[in-house]
Formats: sequence, C-alpha cells, structure tokens
Amino acid sequence: MATSLGSNTYNRQNWEDADFPILCQTCLGENPYIRMTKEKYGKECKICARPFTVFRWCPGTRMRFKKTEVCQTCSKMKNVCQTCLLDLEYGLPIQVRDTGLSVKDEVPKSDVNKEYYTQNMEREIANSDGTRAVGQLGKATSSSDMLLKLARTTPYYKRNRPHICSFWVKGECKRGEECPYRHEKPTDPDDPLADQNIKDRYYGINDPVADKLLKRASTMPRLDPPEDKSITTLYIGGLGDTVTDGDLKSHFYQFGEIRTITIVQRQQCAFIQFATRQSAEMAAEKSFNKLIINGRRLTVKWGRSQAARGKEGIKDGVSEMGTRLDPVPGLPGALPPPPALDEEAPANYFNLDPSTSPAVMNIALPPPPGINPPPPGFGPPMFHPMGPMAPPMPPPMSMRPPGQIHYPSQDPQRMGAHAAHGSRHGD
Repeated sequence: MATSLGSNTYNRQNWEDADFPILCQTCLGENPYIRMTKEKYGKECKICARPFTVFRWCPGTRMRFKKTEVCQTCSKMKNVCQTCLLDLEYGLPIQVRDTGLSVKDEVPKSDVNKEYYTQNMEREIANSDGTRAVGQLGKATSSSDMLLKLARTTPYYKRNRPHICSFWVKGECKRGEECPYRHEKPTDPDDPLADQNIKDRYYGINDPVADKLLKRASTMPRLDPPEDKSITTLYIGGLGDTVTDGDLKSHFYQFGEIRTITIVQRQQCAFIQFATRQSAEMAAEKSFNKLIINGRRLTVKWGRSQAARGKEGIKDGVSEMGTRLDPVPGLPGALPPPPALDEEAPANYFNLDPSTSPAVMNIALPPPPGINPPPPGFGPPMFHPMGPMAPPMPPPMSMRPPGQIHYPSQDPQRMGAHAAHGSRHGD
C-alpha cells in the first residue's frame, strides 16, 4: 500500500470508500442473487495508485472469482467497468470507442500531473448529475455507426471462465473434475491476444483486442459517394409490395428537400432524387445497411448519371448494377448472322455444289477406322448411277406445284409415289 494508516489524515482524504462497484453486465454475471465481499481500502488502483474499496464475487457456476481492479474515479473518467475496463455503453475497448467518436483524451502518466488531473476530474464529477460522462468523452455528442455495428448487444459470459490449469498442461493435475481450472489446450503464445496489459487498455494504446476490432471495422462494407457531384439520386432496392412512396418520403424527408420519388414496381426498387448533394450524402450515410421500413431491410446505393449509364450499356460483360462480370469458360461465342436469302435462287437444303450432276447420288460412307477397305471390284461401288428401277427424281423447285413445302421430306414425290411402286411391282 502506497500510504500507511497512520495518524496523518491528509493523505487519506482522497481514499475511496464505496458501497457498490461500477460493473458491466458481463462481469456481474447472470445470477441475480450474487454475493460479494467488500474490503475497505483493500488494494491500490492500478491506474492512479490510490487505495480504494475492493469487491470480490463469483459471477456464476463454474466461473472464476472476479474483483475490481481500478477505483471508481478512474472508472468514471473513462466510463468503463472497474473489472474488465471495457466501455459501459458499447462493451468495446477504450481505443476503439475513442477512434469511433474521434475523441483524444490524453490522461497524464506522471505522478504529479496525474494527481492534479484526477483532482480536477473529481471536482467535475461531483458537480455533474452522474448520467453523462465527464471530460472529452462527455463533449462527444454524436454516436458512431462503426461503434453501433461492433457493439455487443448481449452479455458475453464466456469471458468469466476459469483460467487454464497449468498442472494439466504439464500432465500433473490429479483433481480431475473437481479442479476449478479449465483443462484445455492453451492458446498460441505468439498470438497477440495472449499479451494484454491493463494500463494499455485504459490509456487506449497498443491494445491487441482493439487492433483486431479496428481491422474488422476497416473491412466492413461502406458506401462511398461518387466523384460526379451532379449525382443526387439514391437507389433503394428490395421494396417488395408493402413499401410505398409515402413510406419512403416519411423516412427520407428528414435529410433534406426531395425532388422526385420514382418507384419501379417491376424491379421492386425506387429512385429518390434530392435537391442538393449534401442532403443525398447525409441520407446515404444515415441509411446504408440500416434502413428497415415495414419490417423489410432495404438496400441503399448511389444512382448513376445518364452519361455513365449509356456508356456502361454499350460495354460487354457489365451487369445492370454496374458490376463487371467475369467471362464463363466453355461457352460458345456469338453466332454469325444468317446469310441473306435470295427469293429467286433455288433452295439448296443439303449444301450441294451447284455444278454437281443430279445423276450422281447415293454416296457410300467410308469404312470405319481399323478395317481395311475391300479390293477394287469386290465392294459396293462408291457411286451408284440412277437406273430405271430407281425412284423418280423430284422435279426442281421451280417446276413444283405451289404449296407450303419447307423441307424435302414434305415432298410426296420424293417420299415415293404409288405409280412408281405399282410399276416396280408389275415388272
């Protein structure tokens, strides 16, 4: 203890005596009938080194005992829990909260300056009603979208689990199930999360948990305004049948004057055009990934200018939403246009050479691979001349009677006439 309990009461006037700690819901536990032990001036604060009242309790079954680590003055200055030192409103580290709120609250670290700063903050805390934070954090009025996305909405009781049994890791624990510590494999010592410091957490520097959350926030999707300043239109997708133009107007009128609202029922989307670019940017920032109307989560994107839309329509491989599509391998290319048909030219259905004599027909197929062709004179002739017993040749297209004949198989003379069959049987 930094100061002894002697007859000198001057050094003891700033010692803290409290009746109940300042805790978050996770550290307090889920048991409503919790029991705590209170030790007056039991420990020094790990930040300001002043003695304070220490509380100790067990948050639940199979959980480890927890105790307060910092005094209530240091807790109120940063609006954090006395045990885990996470923000009481968002449940996030101080470094993440200050980055989201753009707050630079530099607490002095030397003993003299720290004592002077703490006295001033105690005076400010005494003059406040206790419902708002003090210092630079109390002056931050607007909330951050990043903090709302990263904040925990439910308690994380897994953080109260016991520590890992060092004897079990060495294979020497003989308690079995009665051991109050966890029998699990420890984490990698090279993992940054394995090296955490309570002072770095409080001052918001070199916090590995905060670095992990900030990296996650940097990879989250965001909506950047287009470079063309003339674009003041927002695209709203996923309307369905329940969202009307009145619902859209009642939500977006708060951001500025609305020029037009156009709803496309076929694509279930709408285009909202604002009078100024500033109003459109504010509406996009406040509504992106957060717009819910009539129980439907809507998509918010920036519209495109008419010139850009025309250029993108000419390009190949670009979707309707403006995203470039990768070509699919294995698909055939575009088919060539069909040749122009000449009405006076005869129809050539089999792509035969016009100079070929019509008497040379019935071309035999070549032998399959692996089989030697027959010697000359022993096999069927390659070309069979049209003899008198052959069915008559169909007349040319110019001499055929008029009718709806589109294919050669539709011609009855080609399929075989009764007269031809009769003459053949008669012979």
